[in-house]
Amino acid sequence: MKRRDFFKKTSAFASFMVLGLSTKLSGAQQQEKKGKEMSNYPRAFSHIGITVPDLEEAVKFYNEVMGWYIMMPPTVVLEEQETAIGQMCIDVFGKGWGSFKIAHLSTSDTIGIELFEFKNNKKPKHEFNPYQTGIFHFCVKDPDIEGLVAKIVAAGGKQRMPIREYFPDEKPYKMVYCEDPFGNIIEIYTHSYELVYSDTYK
Repeated sequence: MKRRDFFKKTSAFASFMVLGLSTKLSGAQQQEKKGKEMSNYPRAFSHIGITVPDLEEAVKFYNEVMGWYIMMPPTVVLEEQETAIGQMCIDVFGKGWGSFKIAHLSTSDTIGIELFEFKNNKKPKHEFNPYQTGIFHFCVKDPDIEGLVAKIVAAGGKQRMPIREYFPDEKPYKMVYCEDPFGNIIEIYTHSYELVYSDTYK
């Protein structure tokens, strides 16, 4: 074996031993760091719950206009202690609601849409209020933004603004705010959230 090769192998082995020793010595610190990293992973979105005044009409709108799959058609949930769902809903809504209707839909990327209709449903006097703490809109993605806007309006919804470009003459990213027939605010993007906001995709 040539001296140069010998020294290369010896140095590599020495580095490996030092690395192994430092790993053993800092095992507790590494476990602590790993634990912190594992607890800070980005959570995936599961579903969104939307209250509507007419569940059947809402299911029809979101199925026919948005194309979302119906996972569970409109179903009545009763206020009772005999079933797990009854107990769960009492925990969530308290007592005195009697019954409500619910339906489950799904987007193409498996995000759930949970629709509720309550007997004491109240529609806010001011339909659009982004200044109040809470969720004031949700956003969908469709490359045919003009086509989807037309379908929303034809189904009884509203177009709240002109279709705008985020980066005119630079990127083909468009957006618009609309409203479903029940007053819920829907934003539409032509491209993904990452593409719109990340410098990586210029």
